[in-house]
Amino acid sequence: MNLRRNFIAGATLTLLLLATTTFANRDHSWGNYHWARTANPFLVKLGDNVTSVWDPYLVDANIDWNSSSVINTTIVAGGTTAKRCAITSGRVEICNSRYGQTGWYGVAGISVSSGHITGSYVKLNDSYTMSPALKDLVTCQEVGHAFGLGHQDEAFGNVNLGSCMDYTNDADGGGAYGPSNEEPNAHDFQQLETIYNSHLDTFNSFSMIVPEMIAFGDYRSPRSWGKAVRFNPHGQAIAFERDFGNGHKIITHIFPVPGGRYDDEHDH
Repeated sequence: MNLRRNFIAGATLTLLLLATTTFANRDHSWGNYHWARTANPFLVKLGDNVTSVWDPYLVDANIDWNSSSVINTTIVAGGTTAKRCAITSGRVEICNSRYGQTGWYGVAGISVSSGHITGSYVKLNDSYTMSPALKDLVTCQEVGHAFGLGHQDEAFGNVNLGSCMDYTNDADGGGAYGPSNEEPNAHDFQQLETIYNSHLDTFNSFSMIVPEMIAFGDYRSPRSWGKAVRFNPHGQAIAFERDFGNGHKIITHIFPVPGGRYDDEHDH
């Protein structure tokens, strides 16, 4: 696994805002959620709550997303426990643990206040055997969700788009699957530019303290994720919304095990 990769940026393209489709989304922002900031680029802290097994993949994700012209990332000491993986205001907490045969490889959740991201968590599930390429893809994708990106494609069996924001049955590609899906591609970075160059805010949500997070309670299992709001072509719910009122929400995105069914977390 190459921890340092070269990203060759193409010419900036004007993106057409297309109606959201079930897959192959050319506009793949996640519900227009974004971090409030007063200037670009802005810094997003990635809290390291992962074991040494996952550290290389977190390093990869940090390097990959730092290629963005509007977002800078840096790895900092974690601020939660791996099993709980609670959202911390103003950063992304990244964790791994044996969460059980839950039906998902990875989960990303964002806390939202009046449409702005105020914190995020990423959970990587050690209860499933994943290849190095799949670990790279899942880490990259879940961190990408924390910036407000959705999926470019939500079918598993078609040709890879060369983007970690694309589901696949073969993360490192080859043969009929085409390119590797272990890294962001040019369109992911163009989508971030579309999101974050559209306007600036009058405050920075990454420096906010949101005390309501304490009252949000347990959002670690399907029964607490709230209402399913998006399904992939295979009929699996992949996004959930839990509304706490007063503009506060937790939005959860799932990287499902193909054909899996979601279950509550439990130790193995």
